[in-house]
Amino acid sequence: MSSPVRIALFNHKSGVGKTTLTANIAFALAEMGKSVLLVDGDPQCNLTSCLLPDEQVGDLLNESSESDGQTLWTAIRPVLDNTGPSRLIEPTKVGNLKLVPGDIKLAEFEDFLYSAWSDSLKRRLGALRAIASISTLISRIHSESPFDYVFYDTGSNIGPLNRVLLLDCNCFILPVTCDLFSVRALATLGQAVSAWMRDADIIGSIAPDNMPLLEAKPALLGYIHQPFRVYGRAVAREATSYLPEIKNRIHDDVAVLLEHGERLAPSRADDPNLGEVKGMSSLVQFAQREGVSMWECSGGTPAQRRAAKQSFACIASRIDGCAVGRLAGEQP
Repeated sequence: MSSPVRIALFNHKSGVGKTTLTANIAFALAEMGKSVLLVDGDPQCNLTSCLLPDEQVGDLLNESSESDGQTLWTAIRPVLDNTGPSRLIEPTKVGNLKLVPGDIKLAEFEDFLYSAWSDSLKRRLGALRAIASISTLISRIHSESPFDYVFYDTGSNIGPLNRVLLLDCNCFILPVTCDLFSVRALATLGQAVSAWMRDADIIGSIAPDNMPLLEAKPALLGYIHQPFRVYGRAVAREATSYLPEIKNRIHDDVAVLLEHGERLAPSRADDPNLGEVKGMSSLVQFAQREGVSMWECSGGTPAQRRAAKQSFACIASRIDGCAVGRLAGEQP
């Protein structure tokens, strides 16, 4: 059985639309015939709240500490409690997608991961199992019901939970907004991910044989920029001025990942832009309220919904092509 492509839309800057992009890219891939598992790895549970009714979310959170709970916390709690490996759960069906719901109690697991990462560098077996526990869980779920893609939804930080999620990915995508703060965030992001990969290499070199380990070689596929203010068909002038700078920063700052492998970042000959999503705020609100894609919601105009569908279909197609190339050993 082939492994699924594991992807995260990752940026430690907030307000870049990670959750909205993740959900709608997944919906678009599903319409292409791909099977997709979404994993809400953010203790704020934004993805879960966007896709499921409030009452269902409440039930999931209230029951997550029970033996029959069905959130990510339910699955990995035995690891934190040192009572056994992660517990297999049944993903929740959301249209033609499946979701491993998030949980606010994941914050406890994140606290635990601070020490687990350090202890892994000391070759402590329980810590090694802990940092690979979510990866192991997703592999078990995949073995029960195979998926083409797994998408992790991450929080806006460079904490230990995001570290283990990103290092479990084959690929990651940078969601950015066209502003000064997004541009400046790229330098610290590249350095943080590079440091995580260095530590993971050390852990892998000292870990006993047959221990579960993170792949720790996420390749940057490119970036998606949004939202734009649009006047007629033209993107706002001040926004477009940042696009060349974003591309340059990716080649200059995020390209530090190339120290860990020649295929882990786009070359200067490649355009790392995977697509754009113009301002569609009204569609976003309706889609999140209804738990559907932006083009299937009841808000906006037919033209806006068609534009959203076209944008995400193009982005999903590019991601699919780039991801297949990445796993086949080609340049992202």
